[in-house]
Order: sequence, then C-alpha cells, then structure tokens
Amino acid sequence: MSIMTIDNLSQAYGGFDVFMNLNARIEQDSKIGLVGPNGIGKTTLLQTLAGLMDAYSGSVNLMRGAKIGYLRQEAVLAFADTGNTLYKEMLTIFDRVFKMQATMHIIENKMADSTATDDEYQHYGELQEKAELYGLYDYDRRIERTLQGLGFEKDDWDKGLSILSGGQKTRALLAKLLLESPDLLILDEPTNHLDIEAIRWLEGALHTWKGALLIVSHDRYFLDRVVNRIWEMTSSQLDEFRGNYTAYLKQRGERRKRTQMEWDAMMERFQSEYKFIEKYSLADPNAMGRFRRITREVEAVGHHGIEALRYIKRHGWAQYTQKFERKRTPQTMRELRADMKALKSPIKRLKNMKLRLNAEDRSGDIVLRGRNLSIGYERNEPLFTSDDLDLNRGDIAALIGANGTGKTTLLKTLRAEMKPLKGHINFGANLQIGYFAQAHDELDHSNTVVEELIRHKKHMKISEGRQYLGPYLFSGDDVFKPVNALSGGERGRLALAILALKGANFLLLDEPTNHLDIPAQEVLENVLENFNGTILLVSHDRYLVDRLATQIWDLHDEHLHVFKGTYQDYLQTLALERAEAEESVRTKSKADPKKPSVDPKIVAKLEAQITSLEGEIAELETLLTHASASGNGETIAILSKQYKEQQTRLSELMVEWEDVATKVS
Repeated sequence: MSIMTIDNLSQAYGGFDVFMNLNARIEQDSKIGLVGPNGIGKTTLLQTLAGLMDAYSGSVNLMRGAKIGYLRQEAVLAFADTGNTLYKEMLTIFDRVFKMQATMHIIENKMADSTATDDEYQHYGELQEKAELYGLYDYDRRIERTLQGLGFEKDDWDKGLSILSGGQKTRALLAKLLLESPDLLILDEPTNHLDIEAIRWLEGALHTWKGALLIVSHDRYFLDRVVNRIWEMTSSQLDEFRGNYTAYLKQRGERRKRTQMEWDAMMERFQSEYKFIEKYSLADPNAMGRFRRITREVEAVGHHGIEALRYIKRHGWAQYTQKFERKRTPQTMRELRADMKALKSPIKRLKNMKLRLNAEDRSGDIVLRGRNLSIGYERNEPLFTSDDLDLNRGDIAALIGANGTGKTTLLKTLRAEMKPLKGHINFGANLQIGYFAQAHDELDHSNTVVEELIRHKKHMKISEGRQYLGPYLFSGDDVFKPVNALSGGERGRLALAILALKGANFLLLDEPTNHLDIPAQEVLENVLENFNGTILLVSHDRYLVDRLATQIWDLHDEHLHVFKGTYQDYLQTLALERAEAEESVRTKSKADPKKPSVDPKIVAKLEAQITSLEGEIAELETLLTHASASGNGETIAILSKQYKEQQTRLSELMVEWEDVATKVS
C-alpha cells in the first residue's frame, strides 16, 4: 500500500522552475535513497513532501492518519521555543503514554477499594495494551540507547537545548524523530554530524526501521546498507531503481544503454520514414498516411520524451491524448524536419568535474617507513603510539578513526610541521608530497579563484588559468569569485585543481570528498584508483575506502593499528576477533559460577555491548549481501556462521540485561 503518492508535482521560485511534473509512490516498506547532482532540487523536493512548502502545481497525497518526520540538513533553529534539557525533550515524546499511565493509576485505586465498574476494568485493559505498545515499560531504555548511539555522553543529557551546538541540535532532532517512529521518515543528509560509530549505529537502527524512509545522502556506503530503492532525480522526472546504491549504479548503466539503443533505433526509423515521404511527396496517399503518423510521434516525443512512445505502444493513441496535453503537430515537411532536428536524446550528459592527477616523476619503491612512533605535541601527553608504518610505491593507505583521535596531527607530522615525540619517520627517494587539507586552509581567501590558482603556478597567464579551471566547473565570471565566497564544494574543486598542478607522487588527502556531490565523488574515485603514485587517505567516506584502500590504519584507543589488506578483509577480521573475545568471556564465565553483586555500571556496559553488537550484525548483513552477489561460497559460509553466532549472542545479552537491570539498587 502506498503511504504517499506524488502526481505531476512541480516547484518553482519566481520564474525559475526547480522541477516539473514529478511522479512517484512511496510504499509502506520503501527505504528510498534520493540522489542527483547538487542544485537539482533534492532538498526542495523533501520540504515539499514534508508539507513545509506548497507545491507550485500537482499534488502530494499522504495516506490518511499517516505521520511524517523530517530532518533538515542543519537544525540550528530547532528547539527555539523550548527551555527543556536534552533528556526532558526526549521525554515529551511519551507524554501520551504518561497520560495513559495516570488514568491507569486512578483506575487501579478504584480496583483496590472495589469501586471500579466493569467499563473501567475494560478501559484499564485497553489502556494497558496501548501503553505497552507505545513504550511505557521501555521508554527510558529506548531514550538511553538512542542518545548514546548518536554520540551523546551522559553529561550532555542535562544540558539545555539552547546551548547545544548546531551539530548537536541536528543529532538531538534525529534522536527525537527516531523515538517518535513516524510512518514516513524523511532525512536530509543525516550523517553530516555523526562519527563512524554513530553512523554504524544509525545504519543498524534504520535497517530494522518498520516505517518508510526517504533519505538524501552523499554517503554511498550508508545508502548501500540502508536503502532498498534509489530515486534518481532530474529536473523533469524521478527514475526508480530497485536495490541499494551499488545495484543502482549497475542498473543505471544498463538502463541508459538500452534507452540509447531505443532512441537510436527510433531516430533511424524517423529518418527512413522522412526519406520515403520526401521521395513520393504528400500527394501520394501512402506517403500522406505515413506523414500523419510520424508527425504525431515526433510531436509526442518532442514534448514528453521517448516515454510517450512507450506509453502509446502499451495503451494506444486514444489514452495518450487523454493523459497528455497535445501540442502543435507539424503541417509541412519543413516543419517536420525542424522538429526532428530539435529532438534531444533522453540520456542527459550532466556537466561534471574533469580531474587529472599524474605523478610527474617516479618515486622510489620505498615511500615511507615509521618505527617506534609516539605522536603528539611537545610538553603534552602523546596522542597515540603506532604500529610500524610501511608504505611502498602504489600503496593506498586509509587512515580511519573518530574525530579528535589525532589523524590530522599525523598528517602534520608527515609534512614535517612537527616532529614525532618518539621514534622516527624515513621517506623514500625522489618523493614529492601533495597535500589536500580538509578545511582548505591552504587557500588564500583574499584571492579570486584564478588568482589563487596562478599563485601555485608561476608564469601562468589569466587566460591559461581560465582554460585550466574549466574542467573543474569554473566558467565565465566564476573564476573571478573571491575564494571566501565559494561554497564548500567549490573550494574542494579548487583545492583539487591546485593539487593536480603539482604533479606530486605521494598524496596526503584529508577528507577529499567532503562537500562534493556524488557525481564529483565518482570522478575523484576513478582518478585516485588510476593514480600512478602513492596515497595516504584520511576519510570517513567508507565507500571510497572500501574501493581504494590496500591498507587500513585504524586509530583508536590511543594507538594506530595497521592492517595490510582491504576494508572488507579488515571488517571480517574485526568480526572474528570480537567473536573470539566474546567466546573467551563466555567460557570464563561458565568456569566461574560466582556471581558478583550487581553494579549500575554493569547495566551500562551491557547496553553498550548490545548497541555495538547490533551494529556488527548490520555490518555482517552487508558483507553477506556482497558475498552473495559475488557468489563466494566459502565467504558466505563463514559469514553465515558468524551472523548466527552474533544473533544468538544478542539474544543472550538481552536476557542478561533484563535479569541484571531488575536487580540494580
């Protein structure tokens, strides 16, 4: 059953059409990822569907009684009308339940003194059932797990909402929406203010979400793990693809290939018909019949695309004329020829960034060696110690870890801006380092775009600079924009353009996909995959890491752990290590029958383990999907065993939690 129907929806600002005549349906079990280039109108569409904007034309129909929850990209204005603390705001979600509980207490008192009527007994049973359904008996646990999962420490719970940062408010609004459980949850870039652990938790929560989802995200790995449909948005249509983001890429390529073949065959037929009519002239009855048919077809395709011919083929001309408005039909051969020339292929080639990264000189085979390292700032405790570091020419190491663990500090150390507190780093021969800063703080914001480019390339003329910037989507007067007026995506493209000038053979990239839309991310991926040098990549973009990395450098617990292998290999190894550690704990627990006194910290620890385990189970589900797609029977068998073991462990933890939680004094 459709929870929402979108019919011929259009939106406009003044005289500018954002999108026109969009049609789609959202089923109750749909988990949809909305993709499309920046500026196409994705956020405008979400706001229109959420009822925050009136449609210019067309309609949005919501199933009767259904509720919508909407998360903006930035929620800095959220909670402006409340003086609640974070935790009290979460409690407001359960006001209805608390009112039910109060009524139940009144009836309970009557039951105790035998004054309750039969109707009140019946009402009590109904209230009890509803209260349980709406979370009376587990609301506190749900709030705790949700806030912890989204990265809020217990110290944050009593903070006033008004003093939270913009990012914290966005996370608080997301927590509230998840607890409210609307029938349709609309999320605009929900991972923007989350670290990897919180994203993993959110993936697990949305994976088991019982309602419908519509999500805009540039995090392709997140989309892969959460959605079961993709909507690709253009200014005139929403194309639907079944499956996750990876499945969408494959289907999109196949669909575009089929559509182009269909278009070419249609145009060849039109040309053939035109030549026949031209040869025999309109005085010939057969030629006139063909003229009438082809003019109608050209008119239909010209105004409604190749889909018009598909519709006519399925339903006939009569239904087509009822559904679509007829326009001007060509009356002469000259008009027909002009209309045929005006037809445009449905395969739109969107203008996208063109990037080339080439190492001008070959480095030595050994690029970097680090031994006995301790990294940090002088006169302070070390931020972290490290395994031995070894990078050879052609390696791509992905440095991952939570914010604040020291990833950028390591990059500064490698760039000789600071020295290791202990140990040493040796670089290979003929090494030329290129650096991409996450905050683009290498850029001089007082310059224009072209001035900033020329600053990094002596003797380059302005005309040459303008030509060079074209493939990076800076055209016309864009090159004279001041750097401080650029968007995050524009600054990222400028920084990449400057990086490409240097011809470096060892790239240090700090969050290079930040602010780039998905098409630009795909371009960057392809370029980095074919780069003829060595790369150290700092990134939260797990799709990028999954595709490129030959080593994983995981920074956690104040130590840099080095894994030689791909990201998927790394995740499987982590899952095995965790399973072995948990099995060891279970074995030890069985051998020691003594039960210690229950401490509240034990409950908190169990809840943290449950949250972590739910994320691991979601991770295993993704790995199983990839393994099934590749037909790797051995991997499927290993992952299936791990999945069953983790599900069993989760059930055991839940039983243990319920047992322990009731005994905490």
